[in-house]
Amino acid sequence: MTATVSGDFELTMDELRVVARWAAEAAQEVLPVFEGAHPDDARPRAALDAAWEFAGGARRTKLQRVTSLDAHRAAKEAATEAACLAARAAGDAASAAYLHPIAKAHQVGHILRATACAARIAEIEADGDPGAGARAVQRARQRAAPVLIDVLRRYPPAPAATQRVGQLMAALDTLLRASR
Repeated sequence: MTATVSGDFELTMDELRVVARWAAEAAQEVLPVFEGAHPDDARPRAALDAAWEFAGGARRTKLQRVTSLDAHRAAKEAATEAACLAARAAGDAASAAYLHPIAKAHQVGHILRATACAARIAEIEADGDPGAGARAVQRARQRAAPVLIDVLRRYPPAPAATQRVGQLMAALDTLLRASR
């Protein structure tokens, strides 16, 4: 029997692992941006490693919570927007293990924010070209497993946003909900 967590609906540990794996894939792509800017700060790497451990079948423990918080602290201290976003993506990947099964739109961030951060980094690296972000969102949609989309659909849509990461997250949310 697969363990579940309950709230407004149920999520299985296997479903949480799919979400964590998807977020970890996005964070893995951009972690070098942070490490290049802050080579002596291992906090985002530790968070990403914790996410991969959980996604690979390890138990969900406080390791994911602690390393996620540490990575988010590293994000606040980052020297550039891109480095900040890369650290945040790693922290979000670790925190995906603790996605809550409550029907609140802010929970969608735990599913999509790491990928939206990676898309924003693509824009920054392309001198602000929004097309780079749109292409990153499309690639993320293509690698989304049906289980991830099913989990996402249990939540309300991502909230409207004025900041670019939030806009990319909302665009990704719309694409994923429309796919099948």
